[in-house]
Amino acid sequence: MRIADYSVTRAILERHGFTFKKSFGQNFLTDTNILQKIVDTAEVDKNVNVIEIGPGIGALTEFLAEKAAEVMAFEIDDRLIPILADTLRDFDNVQVVNQDILKADLQTQIKQFKNPDLPIKVVANLPYYITTPILMHLIESKIPFAEFVVMMQKEVADRIAAEPNTKAYGSLSIAVQYYMAAEVAFIVPRTVFVPAPNVDSAILKMVRRDQPLVEVQNEDFLFDVAKASFVHRRKTLWNNLTNRFGKSENVKEKLRQALEMAGLRPSVRGEALSIADFGRLADALKEQGF
Repeated sequence: MRIADYSVTRAILERHGFTFKKSFGQNFLTDTNILQKIVDTAEVDKNVNVIEIGPGIGALTEFLAEKAAEVMAFEIDDRLIPILADTLRDFDNVQVVNQDILKADLQTQIKQFKNPDLPIKVVANLPYYITTPILMHLIESKIPFAEFVVMMQKEVADRIAAEPNTKAYGSLSIAVQYYMAAEVAFIVPRTVFVPAPNVDSAILKMVRRDQPLVEVQNEDFLFDVAKASFVHRRKTLWNNLTNRFGKSENVKEKLRQALEMAGLRPSVRGEALSIADFGRLADALKEQGF
């Protein structure tokens, strides 16, 4: 019997008198086939260390521990720590860290792996309410995570993996795809969770690029320009850029020059621009003194 079997999950929760906290976005997966599929998608083996976020009662952790060299699971809810000590007691390659992943000193933590030189993959069922901050925090950290295989709200996964000229494409797509190749691996229906969330989920697979997708003078400025270009999706690039940088004649002239340098029409919308287009635009704006 697996932790994720519905009857086992129910028994564990009852034995420990556990009640769900909405503030932690807790939804426990009770489908062993999907858990197996997540581990297969992540291609976890004994040459990989895994970081998990929000292990809950250990349903995914159990599958990961069987395959990985080691698993380090970050759990913010201290009520779950004794439960995890119980459910994972047979594994000597799991460390449960009772910390908020956004506040943890990850550089120090990953040195606790017995073999810290192994590639590290992040495999997790992320809390919906804080998915994007966690992802960006990990991607922008100096830790070279090899891969992310993470469950999230389907709508967010679609936005991250979106291509230009689609409704889902936006600044989040650019912020992630700049560093990672992203694809939706498969959909997870809401019916396989306890309690059931209001939306379906998706497994997103992201593999770190050897180098960022484009070379730019200033990464932060690239993301700033991308974000500004999607503030009003239905407005032209020109309207969004003047809203961001100003509408004086001097600024407008510099913006015209920059768009010309980048080979972009002022009437185009942000969603039509590739990441390479945004890279050229950001560099051209820098050269115009922005």
